[in-house]
Amino acid sequence: MHELSIALSIIGLATKEAKKSNAVQVNELELEIGEMAGVNKDALEFSMNIAMQNTILEGARINIVEIKSLAVCRDCKTRFSPVTMFDPCPCCHSHGIEFLRGRELRLRSLVIE
Repeated sequence: MHELSIALSIIGLATKEAKKSNAVQVNELELEIGEMAGVNKDALEFSMNIAMQNTILEGARINIVEIKSLAVCRDCKTRFSPVTMFDPCPCCHSHGIEFLRGRELRLRSLVIE
């Protein structure tokens, strides 16, 4: 379950940023997770809730914003929303696609005290 290691990284980053602002408590975290990031949102949230215990993030609300996928075909320049990482272009069936969004995994914001 790689979501636990992701959760620990996010918590480390959030703690570091909160301490820069002399925060005593983090009340909310906002995460952006792309559809194609390969992260199970429920497993990540579960892991984060456990890992946040006994930290300044304990009890913080986790707000997850899902980023829909968008890709462009390198051959015919068609833009489309793939369902899997391996979907071909719906127009020319090329597999030469580039993801424009949907692979993100970022800590977008913190609400602190």
